[in-house]
Order: sequence, then C-alpha cells, then structure tokens
Amino acid sequence: MSFEVPDPYVWDESFRVMYDNIDSEHKAIFECIFNCAKDPSNGGLLSKLYQVTDDHFKDEEGMMVKANYSDVTNHKKIHVDFLAKIKGLKAPLDDASLAWAKQWLVGHIKGIDFKYKGKL
Repeated sequence: MSFEVPDPYVWDESFRVMYDNIDSEHKAIFECIFNCAKDPSNGGLLSKLYQVTDDHFKDEEGMMVKANYSDVTNHKKIHVDFLAKIKGLKAPLDDASLAWAKQWLVGHIKGIDFKYKGKL
C-alpha cells in the first residue's frame, strides 16, 4: 500500500496516532529526514536520524509491550529492518535513499502504526 509523501516533507495532522509522545517523536523523525534531504552530505544529520528513530522505536515498543499489543513482535522486526537500512547508509545520501526514507516513514505510520490507535 502506498501513501502520498507530503511536499514539503513535514508532519501534519493526517499522521496523528493520538498518543502525544509518539506524535512528537514522529514529528522529530520527519524533521530529521527533512534535514538530511536539505544537507545530504552531512553525516551528523544521518547519525541524528538513526538515534532519534532508535529512541522512538524503543518508546513505541515499550508502550506496545505494556499494553500487550498483539502485533508487537512483527512491529519490532519492521523497526529492526529499518534501523539496519539506515545504519547502512553513508553520506552523501543519494536521492533514491532519501525518497525511500520519506516513503517508508509515511507508509509505516499510516499503514502500520495506525493499527495500534486506541490499543496502547
């Protein structure tokens, strides 16, 4: 399933999962990807994207475990795979890698994270 990538690439209310901490973390990941796209040669921005995303995944997964969310194992695997791909990227980022990261986040929130609305 494919979702439209916003242009400019910023979080908006259509990405709201209804948990303020998670929504704030999603906004931060959007901002990190946006910043990487603005300065693809800056490896520090790529490192920040990895760290912000890793921290978010830990928070989100913790909420899932606490709530006994039924799909937590699969969700964690999706997170591990994304982080592995991000860790494998090197600056300067090419257009294809940036497009992939943008599409992945949009698709993950709207196609995967939306499934836990009201369940955490």
